[in-house]
Amino acid sequence: MIKAKKLLAIALSCITCLSVAACGKDDESSSHVDQIEVPDAESIGAIPEGEDGELEWLSYFDLNPVGKAESSAELTLFKQKGGSIKYTRTSSMNKFEKLAARVIADDPPDIFWYEQGMTFPANCMQNMFQPVDSIVDFDSGLWANVKESADQFVLNGEHYVAPISFNMTSVITYDVDRIEELGVDDPYELYLDGEWDWDAMKEIMDAWVSSGNEGDETPRTGVNGWFHTFIFRTTGETIIKYDEESGEYINNLYNPELERAAAWLYDISKEGLVSTQWYGDCGEAFQANVLFYSMGPWASTGAEHTPDETENWRNVLVPRDPNADKYYYGLDTNAYMWVKGSKKNAAVKCWLECAKLTNTDQSYVELAKQKFFVNNPHWTDEMYELAYNPQANDVITILNDPGYGISTILSDNDAATNDTLEAVIPYLYSSVSKTDENGTQMTWAQLRDSYNNTVNTELKTFNDKLKAFTGK
Repeated sequence: MIKAKKLLAIALSCITCLSVAACGKDDESSSHVDQIEVPDAESIGAIPEGEDGELEWLSYFDLNPVGKAESSAELTLFKQKGGSIKYTRTSSMNKFEKLAARVIADDPPDIFWYEQGMTFPANCMQNMFQPVDSIVDFDSGLWANVKESADQFVLNGEHYVAPISFNMTSVITYDVDRIEELGVDDPYELYLDGEWDWDAMKEIMDAWVSSGNEGDETPRTGVNGWFHTFIFRTTGETIIKYDEESGEYINNLYNPELERAAAWLYDISKEGLVSTQWYGDCGEAFQANVLFYSMGPWASTGAEHTPDETENWRNVLVPRDPNADKYYYGLDTNAYMWVKGSKKNAAVKCWLECAKLTNTDQSYVELAKQKFFVNNPHWTDEMYELAYNPQANDVITILNDPGYGISTILSDNDAATNDTLEAVIPYLYSSVSKTDENGTQMTWAQLRDSYNNTVNTELKTFNDKLKAFTGK
């Protein structure tokens, strides 16, 4: 049941990104995303007469408006340029299997949603997708601000992913009134001052938990949700790394920076600061006496989750590593993959340009913001900018993790067979806060040693395929 809820949450996050951001809307590489002047809608050429403008979209969510939903800005613009989207439904669980069958049958759809898990590099090497360099000019005004990020998705010198935008997989939401009652520094103010780090977060959580009453029906806890991976990521290291010299992906499990992050997570769990329950939104977590709720922005927006006039919420990023040279952060990349065998070059080019423009041009961005506040009137501008406009954040350095795209065993949650139904890489990131059926909490050393051989075996197989694919 929990996994089903998580899958729904991820799908909702994707749809939210498409509707909000679109209206204005992994290797170890890192990048900044800069704001630059971009062309206007008139600069996007219409699909030439005689070319097929209908793109088949294979996915588990529809790009066309459903029910009373408003058409996204990117779809509206695409239609103005002579295009349309045909939706072919699949499920989130078997999307790659259905895509592979279509490609093998020489009946490919045209576009497919990029997802961190298995899309790149694994399924690019399985010839499910084709490079975009023939239709995307990363040196142009429209695409230049994502070139550095796109360079993280290269095989054989060709780009397979053209980032449309980026969104926060997780932000930390908290009740400002609680912070004021505690008499501690506000996390968002600490963030603005460059002082929001692991140490500051732990100090505030300690104050919250220690000020509770022993007789409280629901004990106080410091943090709940999706934050473990981001704590690891703030070190600037990932479990799997790409080694430029050897041209291979390598095992980084024994990196001391990862061990330090794991120790911090282990310690705050041992001290009772971490809640491992599943809560469906911020309000539910706060009612359970959780101070910091770390989750995608979907959990504090919309009719079901947004704060009301009595609630004084604020959000902040997962804290930075106090020892790191930069504020490394993991963002979701939003992109449309060009399916192998699709020959609708002009239409795919037009679609990508429409999507990119409506996620970059300030007039669209501002329109998305205005629409957002209609349904979320008790959010603040600061909350919105942090959660929905991360590409404008010059504080963070984006760090993608290639471990999510290596193999079924390492990367694919849908194929996982362990108790938590997580693939090895996400399982390793999250498990220092978990206990087994006997209540035993595993250390990083135990987890690392248990899965080291598996990681090495999977990387050996993957790197052999990589060499065959690249001819090196």
